Amino acid sequence: METKAPGLRQAMAGLHAWAGVLAGWLLYAIFVTGGISYFREELTQWLRPELPARPAVLDQVAATQHALATLARVAVGADRWQIDLPVPRNNVIEASWERGDHRERALLSPADGAQLHPRATHGGEFFYYFHFQLHYLPGTLGRWIVGLCAMMALVALLSGVIVHRRIFSDFFTFRPGKGQRSWLDAHNVSSVLGLPFYVMIVYTGLVTLMLTYMPWGALAAFGQQQARPAMAMAMQARFETPAWRNLAAPPVPIAPLMAQASLRWGNDSIGRVIVMHPGDAAARVAIVRGDGGRISVAPAYLLFHGVTGALLGERARSGPVLTTWGTAYGLHLGRYADSALRWLYFGSSLLGAAMVATGLVLWTVKRRSKPSAALTWLRFTEAGNAACVAGLLAAVPTFLLSNRLLPPDLGDRAQWEVHSFFLCWGAATLFVGWRGGRESWRGLWRLAAMLWIALPMADYVQLGQPARPLFIGFDSAFAMMGLLCAYLGLRTR
Repeated sequence: METKAPGLRQAMAGLHAWAGVLAGWLLYAIFVTGGISYFREELTQWLRPELPARPAVLDQVAATQHALATLARVAVGADRWQIDLPVPRNNVIEASWERGDHRERALLSPADGAQLHPRATHGGEFFYYFHFQLHYLPGTLGRWIVGLCAMMALVALLSGVIVHRRIFSDFFTFRPGKGQRSWLDAHNVSSVLGLPFYVMIVYTGLVTLMLTYMPWGALAAFGQQQARPAMAMAMQARFETPAWRNLAAPPVPIAPLMAQASLRWGNDSIGRVIVMHPGDAAARVAIVRGDGGRISVAPAYLLFHGVTGALLGERARSGPVLTTWGTAYGLHLGRYADSALRWLYFGSSLLGAAMVATGLVLWTVKRRSKPSAALTWLRFTEAGNAACVAGLLAAVPTFLLSNRLLPPDLGDRAQWEVHSFFLCWGAATLFVGWRGGRESWRGLWRLAAMLWIALPMADYVQLGQPARPLFIGFDSAFAMMGLLCAYLGLRTR
């Protein structure tokens, strides 16, 4: 008897399941850490409690003048000065200077330009970089692994749309306490509710790293040696500068240059000031537009002579290709978003994590009745689900808690915060291997709950009663996460 070939929906169901399972663990971690990244500037402030809050009204010109005065003292003879001004979500000036291939950085007070020395930490940047290039791996390798998972996520999303016969009715259907049926309902609701966001965020994530995955166009256009510098010139605020003349010259006042930029872009729209060859007759000054208030991150800047103040060049618009790339990049990063929209980004990312987690659990629940030949793979998947889903939610507060508990003078302190994250995640994995996947869920949820609730307690013990709204907001959010994990620990069977 001839076997009937599977139909499209049946074939897509298999593709959807395996694409989700093979990439699911890493996709869950990417959704969680990527969601945290939407508040990385605020989180970095929480991780540096010694630094004062940003003034309610910040004079960008005065802050830049203070920073230039400091750099004139500490960075004499540098080839390049860069001043990243504090945006509404940041409270310090980030300054850097280059001497050949050596680069140094400093945090400066916007009030007087004084150098600040808070506790060493990677801050929220750790979660941002982890979500697209992982950690402990070469950056390019990590980006390729994440890109492969993103491609599989697109396959899972598109095949999931085909599999869903009642995609809209499933959005309104949830039946708790029904075992496998409840997991399927939770997966369907979280999938349909955030579907436009998932497609956008996965696709734009691939576009932002397109030159890593498909470099052949740039290589063909510019050659092996010039491809990277040429693309950096097009996609970043970079420009040609003449060689040093080794002739001292007084710098141009910065205020008139910034005033010209403000007239074009609006008040408080300057994100960066770059000075090439400071103190030399060949000096150049670039005023770079910030990313806030505009979707595209395609570079926009004004280039001035560093001595006479003459306007030498302006980059106000980009071509259609670069504008498309800049828009995709901006949509992915969400730097243009106000507070409400950023919360929507964050919530959608966590919803994506829930979609992946429920899909992983559903896959194992459906296969528990399979023959014993598949039990080894099933046990491995169940253990991986527990270690990834609940273990990660214990590792995140461990990273934050180590910021409060590690000695301030500890050598390589910032890296030890990162080590603590992975040590906790690794310990959770060992615990799952010891107890088994099905039995370890409750223990990991309880551990996560205790760690999250310990965060506001540690904050209170170390800093006293927090008076800044940012600290009160974070401590409240940590307590809510602890209660959520405790509830999951009680409900897990």
